[in-house]
Amino acid sequence: MGYNGIILKKSISISKIYSIHYFEYMSNFSFQGETHDFWEFICVDKGEVNVTAGDEVSVLKRGDIAFHQPNEFHNVRATGKVAPNLVVISFHCEDKAMSFFRKKTFKIDETERNLLADIIIEARRCFDCRLDDPYLQNMPWKEPELFGAGQLICLYLEQLLIHLIRRYSNPLTVPKQLITTEPPKSTKSKSDAEIFSRVTDYLGVRINSAVSIEQICRDNLVGRSQLQKIFKERCGLGIIEYFSLLKINAAKEMIRTGHLNFTQISEQLGYSSIHYFSRQFKKSTGMTPSEYALSIKAMADGSF
Repeated sequence: MGYNGIILKKSISISKIYSIHYFEYMSNFSFQGETHDFWEFICVDKGEVNVTAGDEVSVLKRGDIAFHQPNEFHNVRATGKVAPNLVVISFHCEDKAMSFFRKKTFKIDETERNLLADIIIEARRCFDCRLDDPYLQNMPWKEPELFGAGQLICLYLEQLLIHLIRRYSNPLTVPKQLITTEPPKSTKSKSDAEIFSRVTDYLGVRINSAVSIEQICRDNLVGRSQLQKIFKERCGLGIIEYFSLLKINAAKEMIRTGHLNFTQISEQLGYSSIHYFSRQFKKSTGMTPSEYALSIKAMADGSF
């Protein structure tokens, strides 16, 4: 008896990508708005923004994602309180399932946040342009393109949309009789996750000070080698590298907010001097704090 192949049905199929952006905006940024004949969504990674969709205005906060259907006027502007980080992706899709997203705003979960991160990672691998230029309309391919990067973008985006539809259409409940004790092999993984979460929270609270590995280990009751291994596995960074990046990201947000000068930012984040702060900032971003501020301002003014 011969095998009969099965043609798998595609509920959502992305036929074209127009733009993939990860923006770091000033706290006073404003985009006057536009309309186009394809879909677009905006997701707030940090801060908050005012978004216009047609005749409706709403405030989006961290983790909110809003969809704009084709030919719908939309704009975005910072609220002036916190400098926002945004993911904006536009694409073409004509499937009926897309009607689910018309005039909708959702709160993303961890799976959806990871899918967005994967899309940004692959976009940096296959497009030869900066993803933080708000006036960029065409995304040239890198030569040579990393194998499979374009296809992965499409797959991740389709998975994101399917996951949102499933999660908001049919909330999953687990019957009590199906909830079982975790098998022993998962105990270490769970323990590592708890340590990672506890230490990242610990570092977040102490972002305005200087801490040593010894202090981190002592205060969190974890060995140095174990801690380094967990952070390498979870984020590819050593613990001090992670803490340094945390400080630089905070500094970038403070610069974009515009309430403090570089010396004040350096002091507030616990750096020993403005010169050390500048060196660390350039090491992480490739720019000095002044160059970064000018770059962000140039993008906001349209002169980038």
